[in-house]
Amino acid sequence: MEQRFNLHANPVAGSFVKRLTTASKVIDGSELPAATYELVKIRASQINGCGYCTDMHTKDAAHAGETSVRLNLVAAWHEATVFTDAERAALALTEEATRIGDGRSVSDETWAQVRKHYDDDQTAALIAAIAMINAWNRMNVIVRTPAGDYQPGQWG
Repeated sequence: MEQRFNLHANPVAGSFVKRLTTASKVIDGSELPAATYELVKIRASQINGCGYCTDMHTKDAAHAGETSVRLNLVAAWHEATVFTDAERAALALTEEATRIGDGRSVSDETWAQVRKHYDDDQTAALIAAIAMINAWNRMNVIVRTPAGDYQPGQWG
């Protein structure tokens, strides 16, 4: 696959990417567990077919100590026993929010599970994380950013 457009080389896209990166620091500094944040980024990236982001976030998660068993089961989290109830709530919210374009919405059941496991600040960070990774996925899919060469920590 050949990349269509270099987001970092164009001044407009580069400025936007820089602002998205800055905005993500709010989530990084929140009380949302880092492992949950990575799981959210991986699952949304899988749903959106973003190979670049899937590559990046699975490698970053592994580098941070996430197990291969859990990483390999993110796509099948519904059937997996290796995720906590809180992580399952976050993954359910990620799936439902990522698929809102399919005529779906976030169910009351999922929302209740999220609120059961996450306080207001963590919930806000979770919502922001889902919105953020969906923006990144869409940009990378549009320009066909190739996957496979990412190195953990490459972007900071």
